[in-house]
Amino acid sequence: MTDRPAVPDPAPQPRLRPGPIAIVFAAALLLAAAWQWSNVLLMGFGAILIAIALRAGAALLNRRAGLAFKPGVLLCALAAILAVAGIAAWAGPSISEQFRQLIGSLPDAWRQVEDWMGESSVGQFLERRMENAQAGGGAAPTGSLPSVFGYLTGTLTTVFGSLANLVLLVTVAIFLALDAPMYRGGALRLVPPFYRARAARIADELARALGRWMGGQALDMVLVALVTGLGLWLLGVPLALVLGLIAGLTNIIPVVGPFLSGIPAVLFAMTQGFELAIYVALLFVVVQQLEGNLLMPLIQRFAADLPPALTVLAILAFGSLFGFAGVVLATPLLLVSIILVKRIYVEDVLGDREDG
Repeated sequence: MTDRPAVPDPAPQPRLRPGPIAIVFAAALLLAAAWQWSNVLLMGFGAILIAIALRAGAALLNRRAGLAFKPGVLLCALAAILAVAGIAAWAGPSISEQFRQLIGSLPDAWRQVEDWMGESSVGQFLERRMENAQAGGGAAPTGSLPSVFGYLTGTLTTVFGSLANLVLLVTVAIFLALDAPMYRGGALRLVPPFYRARAARIADELARALGRWMGGQALDMVLVALVTGLGLWLLGVPLALVLGLIAGLTNIIPVVGPFLSGIPAVLFAMTQGFELAIYVALLFVVVQQLEGNLLMPLIQRFAADLPPALTVLAILAFGSLFGFAGVVLATPLLLVSIILVKRIYVEDVLGDREDG
């Protein structure tokens, strides 16, 4: 019996390595696709935020009641939907009527402003400046409502009227929360193997930071809504419920949010008297000072501490790029950007690690 010659093992196939031109082309293609699908990506980012909140609730149920994660996610989602539906059924008609009254009162409020501007020396000075700016092509006509009200009503319509997008957002968030490890693992497979463990740690850090930010922001919004609504009610301002709700919702936007909620409240109070409008303005100033100097620093000790200057620039940048959705998501997007720049560029590319 003759021995057969041994068959040599096949030579290992070399891995395909893209050249510099292919890398640049792929990067440009990805940037173009991201810009074209920016609305979809923003909705996906919002769904990730909701999914993180659902997973946090499921983790709490798992620790306290021993409930598995998937049933816990479904239970948290159902509880949130039932809570929103209950609040809408209980206070929805009243809030809807108050919103109609608020929007209907804005023209009368603006006429009150015009009357004050015509009677006081300060108002006459401001009116002359507005007329000069209008003559130079800068400002809107004095007899019309400022564009901020159109922006505000458009914002409210966008927030409360996009029901289909909201349903889609919640549905995607539930799917993400149910199978978060699968989606996380699939995303990590796109990372080179030698960097995969590091990418996993960064992803976990992002999830923790976003979870802390959402918890702190939710607490801040609820407290601002309660304090503002209670203060307006004590002052005898009608529509205190809806004005407090607006103050809480718009407080998700740092710096800009208080102005979006304070301007309509002051103008509506002006229909009841100029003195009441002054008290309302002082109330908003006091609430925002307490929130900015006392409440938010306490929350940020357990959440995320973001530089105020970068926060304002992020609002301007993301707002100009993506509109109202970019304004609302500017703070979490900034938080993600800071962590990615610090971990990937500063530490991994430059080698400047805090631990030396």
